[in-house]
Amino acid sequence: MELNHTNQHDRATLQRIARQVMQERGLQPDFSTAVLAEVKGLGEDPPLETHLTDLRSLLWCSIDNNDSLDLDQLTVAEELPGERIKLLAAIADVDGLVKQHMAIDEHARQNTTSVYTAAAIFPMLPEKLSTGLTSLNFSADRQALVIEVVVNPDGSVERSTLYQALVRNKAKLAYPSVAAWLEGAAGMPPALAAVPGLADNLRLQERAAQSLHAFRHAQGALSLTTVEATPVFDGDQLSDMQPEDKNRARELIENIMIAANGATARFLVAKNYPVIRRVVRTPKRWERIVEIAAQHGVQLPSEPDPKALEAFLTRQKAADPLRFPDLSLSIVKLLGPGEYVAYLPEEDGQGHFGLAVRDYAHSTAPNRRYTDLVTHRLLKAALAGRPAPYPMDELSELAEHCTRMEDVANKVERQVNKSAAALLLRSRVGEIFDAIVTGAAPKGTWVRLLSFPVEGRLVQGFTGVDVGDRLQVELALADVEHGYIDFKRIYSRPGRKRQ
Repeated sequence: MELNHTNQHDRATLQRIARQVMQERGLQPDFSTAVLAEVKGLGEDPPLETHLTDLRSLLWCSIDNNDSLDLDQLTVAEELPGERIKLLAAIADVDGLVKQHMAIDEHARQNTTSVYTAAAIFPMLPEKLSTGLTSLNFSADRQALVIEVVVNPDGSVERSTLYQALVRNKAKLAYPSVAAWLEGAAGMPPALAAVPGLADNLRLQERAAQSLHAFRHAQGALSLTTVEATPVFDGDQLSDMQPEDKNRARELIENIMIAANGATARFLVAKNYPVIRRVVRTPKRWERIVEIAAQHGVQLPSEPDPKALEAFLTRQKAADPLRFPDLSLSIVKLLGPGEYVAYLPEEDGQGHFGLAVRDYAHSTAPNRRYTDLVTHRLLKAALAGRPAPYPMDELSELAEHCTRMEDVANKVERQVNKSAAALLLRSRVGEIFDAIVTGAAPKGTWVRLLSFPVEGRLVQGFTGVDVGDRLQVELALADVEHGYIDFKRIYSRPGRKRQ
């Protein structure tokens, strides 16, 4: 998309907007003096419990974004008899340094998550921790929580367990270069080639990850591919918003972490400890999903059926891959958001509709999600046979708070992204675009452009439209300060340029 934009101070503008919006919504963009004092008192090397199982010789590696410095996860695999594969995920031991009721912990508990805005990241933990002492950095000795899962050839999980261990990252890898290598589009990344045996191990990890993926999708896990907009800067000038696509490296890690999060929930229940589950309930707007499928010539059951929905999605992805992200976005909006819910071990709680799993607890990103840190404290208590560190009423309150603040953080990220998009679009007010409806409720109707990954409010012509409908819109407003992007529905007009 051709853009006309020359402001040289975009990054500072967006950072100012992000800080203001965070404060207005109850998030703390800065660390208090008490937090900074605690950080200053930390040593330069994390403590290591030498009695832990020593797994530093294994071929551990991290795969993350190109610019990621807060490394939560390492993975490695081992081939077992009978074509089974043992997957191991090492998760950063944040609780080893961040204890309950510390000022650092109180800040993390308030925000509950790192906030990733268009021009700046506002980390949940100070960078000395999240990118240093509690990050699984290259060639650094760290203690970690290891989640071990044995995968059968059909992708089912034979058994799983958890324990603490010492680990060492042998290669810091990135999604784009690993994906290009896995897909045969590029050679082996130098960091991968430098470690003998690691390439074969990654192939083994992917084989297990694909088996896990296939098994879950046979149970009704949904194949969804949405497009997220990533800002592109030239120095401090915003030059574009580009879509960030899934690739084989991302899917490898996602599938391993889904298995690890399932193992976490099952472990706590087996040990008779409470658990905060990540839940996506049965969709309330299933009837609209049925209508969308009918528009594509597919009849879905009248009652929510994840297997039937997955069969429809698989068919559409093969038939029309170019427009599949638009369909996926409609389905995601209609499924509704995830939430955190605390359960006693004997309670048969709801599962995750989109992943087709019942037992699922976030535990694999403790540097940037507070629920994961809470879950680690529960796991450590279970491993040591100590009482749960949180009473049930506090755990329920934490789950509700984390759900609420995650929603707040998402709104902040979306608003700042819209401010970034408004910077790029403000010279194009009056132009016409193709769009898809992404939200329709009494509080407003929302559309997303098909040629440029940005969402805005439909302020005129919204009567009778619903999620998934395609229409033409005219850009009516691009307000940088407030992150407002407004559209008016239009019908064909001769001589008007359409994007």
